[in-house]
Amino acid sequence: MANAEFGLIVRPTSQDLPVNTLLEYNWNAIQTVSTSFTTLWVEDHLQWSEAPTLECITTLSYLAGAFPAFQLGTAVLSQAYRNPALIAKMAANLQFLTGGRLILGIGTGWKEDEYHAYGYPFPDPKTRVEQLEETIFLIRSMWTSSPAYFRGHHYHIEGAYCEPRPAFPIPLLIGGGGELRTLKLVARYADWWNYNSCTVEEYARKVAILKKYCAAIGRDPAEIRLTYLATVSVAEDPSQVLRHPEKHYVAGNATEVIKELQQFCEVGVTHFMVKFLNLAQLRHFVQDIVPHFV
Repeated sequence: MANAEFGLIVRPTSQDLPVNTLLEYNWNAIQTVSTSFTTLWVEDHLQWSEAPTLECITTLSYLAGAFPAFQLGTAVLSQAYRNPALIAKMAANLQFLTGGRLILGIGTGWKEDEYHAYGYPFPDPKTRVEQLEETIFLIRSMWTSSPAYFRGHHYHIEGAYCEPRPAFPIPLLIGGGGELRTLKLVARYADWWNYNSCTVEEYARKVAILKKYCAAIGRDPAEIRLTYLATVSVAEDPSQVLRHPEKHYVAGNATEVIKELQQFCEVGVTHFMVKFLNLAQLRHFVQDIVPHFV
């Protein structure tokens, strides 16, 4: 039996629900996992067309107060939506207010229509990775120095105070699987790494590349916690199991889902971030699958 922890991805949008029903759904989902999951995660998106959409940091702050038993994470912040110095300050403040329950997930961002709608530039992938690396430097400078200074090509701070600074390090999760640039950043800077919606075989290939980058800089890859974000569709009736034509779902009956999650554990995953299409399948997962991993 593999050991793993589970985190719930809070449903971010009411594309097919009234907005009040979205809040009720998330509340019921969190109550369902309250004794078996360890983390809550909020995705960082500003819009899904016209559907009401939950903003990441304000939602996470609400959840921190409402559900004090959970660690909380961003899955993942787009580094371009907020000034990096502001991200550092907000994260340090949330860490202080929650007594150390924050995991800061951050990435390059990808949802181009959202960037344009909100007036953010959407540079090429190479530039976004450069911005992410500078963001990491800047954030850690503000967490460790007072005042902090950093001058890069994209971002800079001059005598910035981030008080109270974190009393102990905030885990930094980097999301993404870009094999030429992003995984290099993961090898160099990440405490946690997340990749999502792929098969076990693809995930294993990414891990092998990550380990090569770690070896090249003399870092023990075991220092990086491997995580996987999955949409799960589990039902004993095959007609109720949903699959996506473009991205991988962990889907099937309980036996099939357990088998696939165990395969991810064999590759090194120790924390799963999961989201569900309805509460019935979430309850099935908590009752019949989670006990096999704890």
